[in-house]
Amino acid sequence: RQSGRRYNLFLKRRLRIDKRHQSKDSIFFRDGVRRIDFVLSYVDDLNKEWEKKLERRKEFESNLQKAGLELETEDKKESEDGKIYFVKIHAPWEVLITYAEVLNIKVPIRENDIPSMVENPLDCMLAPLRLPEKVMHPEPDYFTAPFSKDKQELYLINDESTFFSPSMRNRIVNYILTRCPYGTEEGKKKFGIKRLLNNGTYSAAYPLHDCQYWKKANDPNCDNERYTLYMEWARFLRFYKEQPLDLIRKYYGEKIGIYFAWLGFYTEMLFLAAVVGLICFLYGLFTMDENMSSKEICDPAIGGEIIMCPLCDRECEYWRLNTTCASSEYSHLFDNVATLFFAIFMGIWVTLFLEFWKRRQARLKYEWDLVDFEEEQQQLQLRPEYEAKCTQKKKNPVTQEMEPYLPLTSQAVRFCISGTTVLFWVSLIIASMIAVIVYRLAVYAAFASLMENAQKLQPISGLLTPQLATSVTASCLNFVIIMILNFLYERIAIWITDMEIPRTHMEYENRLTMKMFLFQFVNYYSSCFYVAFFKGKFVGYPGAYTYMFNRWRNEECDPAGCLIELTTQLTIVMAGKQIWGNIQEAIVPWICNWWGRRKARSNPENLYSRWEQDHDLQTFGALGLFYEYLEMVIQFGFITLFVASFPLAPLLALMNNILEIRVDSWKLTTQYRRPVAAKAHSIGVWQEILNGMAILSVVTNAFIVAFTSDMIPRLVYYYAYSESDDSPMSGYINNSLSVFQISDFPERNKPKMNPEDFVICRYRDYRYPPDHERKYLHTMQFWHILAAKLAFIIIMEHVVFIVKFFVAWMIPDVPADVKAKIKREKYLTQKILHEYELEKLKERLCQGDKRATEKEFIATEGRMELSRAM
Repeated sequence: RQSGRRYNLFLKRRLRIDKRHQSKDSIFFRDGVRRIDFVLSYVDDLNKEWEKKLERRKEFESNLQKAGLELETEDKKESEDGKIYFVKIHAPWEVLITYAEVLNIKVPIRENDIPSMVENPLDCMLAPLRLPEKVMHPEPDYFTAPFSKDKQELYLINDESTFFSPSMRNRIVNYILTRCPYGTEEGKKKFGIKRLLNNGTYSAAYPLHDCQYWKKANDPNCDNERYTLYMEWARFLRFYKEQPLDLIRKYYGEKIGIYFAWLGFYTEMLFLAAVVGLICFLYGLFTMDENMSSKEICDPAIGGEIIMCPLCDRECEYWRLNTTCASSEYSHLFDNVATLFFAIFMGIWVTLFLEFWKRRQARLKYEWDLVDFEEEQQQLQLRPEYEAKCTQKKKNPVTQEMEPYLPLTSQAVRFCISGTTVLFWVSLIIASMIAVIVYRLAVYAAFASLMENAQKLQPISGLLTPQLATSVTASCLNFVIIMILNFLYERIAIWITDMEIPRTHMEYENRLTMKMFLFQFVNYYSSCFYVAFFKGKFVGYPGAYTYMFNRWRNEECDPAGCLIELTTQLTIVMAGKQIWGNIQEAIVPWICNWWGRRKARSNPENLYSRWEQDHDLQTFGALGLFYEYLEMVIQFGFITLFVASFPLAPLLALMNNILEIRVDSWKLTTQYRRPVAAKAHSIGVWQEILNGMAILSVVTNAFIVAFTSDMIPRLVYYYAYSESDDSPMSGYINNSLSVFQISDFPERNKPKMNPEDFVICRYRDYRYPPDHERKYLHTMQFWHILAAKLAFIIIMEHVVFIVKFFVAWMIPDVPADVKAKIKREKYLTQKILHEYELEKLKERLCQGDKRATEKEFIATEGRMELSRAM
């Protein structure tokens, strides 16, 4: 075996000598001139499908050459493991200009003469955050026009080999690969690299990175953009620097560029929300000692003398209110006047974020030549799976060509199956949430009986109350269930979307997006909705408690309110998801790549070829960005839907996103193969999802402040029921607890022991005492508080919505200077094109070309005059 290894090494060295000592860490063919635009790899395994795969490859590669592409194959003896063949593809000039016209690619015609924006006076302060100009703007700004083969003299073509950027080249080659036929099977014409990858004819298809990420290439013709991206963008130590968006767009394409532009803008806007949230939290921290409610709860003469009704049936004992002293103090951190301010602020912040993003997006559309961009043909073209599975055809009314289609009955059946499957999985989430609630109810009694001491009526720990212990363990269990269901549903969602057979790539992405978002929305937020809007709301009262399934008594909120429990739930699920997500994104690809490259590291670097290095990296699939957007949109929900309960949520999100940008850039630059460049002029359907969540967040936060926090009852007491002018909130705790006569307990609820022979106990509600004629019915104060809560919700929603719509109306979607630049560029481009046509006509007239009539000449001049007038 060792001798065979040496022979392979000998062959490699000999081939190196034969190839003019060219290093294999190169992005060029063996001649050192033709650039490698794409690489196909395959393993020549001798199984029963071998002959069929060989025939497909021969036909496919033959058709690629007929399409004008140039191929060069590396024998398996050349590869590190001696098993993989590599087919290198180069697109010559004629192919590039032909498909540039087909794809409507815009190319430079003249350098932009529009003055740049006015200098910002804060630029000197922001200098430490800036990157070098060459990194931020790797190319000059040009006026552009769609490429036309007939007008090549019009474009700024200095060097044919570099006129089209590598990302444009790989996009053109990918376009050819997705349409190239490879034969006829079962009477159907087969085509496209995606099918060949699916059936194992090829093992991989990818464009090459231009160099190693940790050092520059030896070849002087290499741009070393990957190295620049790694050094200036993908390292965590650069977390405080701006992102080189133009270089990202140039290297990876507009679709990935727009994602990082959105993520960066979202992170910048989070800074404001995080600062305001931190101020609100500090307000709660500094006013903890002034909180009259927690003072009364902690006072041995008040809270120490109030005996509370048992927390569960039979097993639990009576307990003193001051045992919840610590949790009531901590709940004030989040349940204070600043909570209301922050909820209103976040409702307005969301609008500002979405409106300013539209403006940022409009600026990027102009700068990246996407103003007249319509969804790329590659996105709107029929999916190969659709064409393969749809046997029936009908005439397209636009193109008048026969196209495959899916009959309406088949669509209806598939949608029914899909809808039923989604409904089943959403029901499964709800069932799992009910299981966690049952766990909370069952374990709550156990914690309560464990933590109570019958002699002193003191819990084991001041902070670890039964409510908090139950909430923490249930939140952790809920997080584990969320991650398991999430893992399973991802595969189910892809399967049912494939089963629906969407017509186009865009339709496929949109359908998958809606399914995954709906599922994850229910999966991640259902537990928070339960704690916020259901827990403690349907408890009943001593002697008439409500039960789930007639067995488990419904949970009560802490005497200080349910908000602290919602904060706990939100923190565990949000922080847990972010930590787990970063581990998945960073560590898993690194381990996979380390394992895949462990043998190659023992070889000399110049024998470990560029195409093999990239082959050993992970694949950034078609849904790679989909998962990135989904992760961020779920986080957006946490910081908007429930932010009234946790003002520090934006700060957590900010810290995560600073890390997220660098993790995403690091893995894309170092751990993944180079993705095929694709165009996109917006974040797509995610914009509508964010708009929907922004509107829902106003409603949820209004309900949280009204029904989950203790603010409205305190305000009603302050203004309507307070008996002290000097200290209006004194007596609030006693006022908020109703009295129950222990002798009225039915046997089912009555504790087994009452060592101190208590006569009455207290519970959290507004009901008449046992000696009143309306015994245990709701008091008028209860109805006043309910009316105040409903009035607050209506007022807050209307105020926030009015401000939101006013702000949205005030801020135009496209900045005025961008509108002017777009008009200016259109005018100048038309003028340049008309002048070019006029010069051509003059030349033809001078040469005596009879076809160029005087009438045509006048018409062209007329178009120029019209252009100037416009």
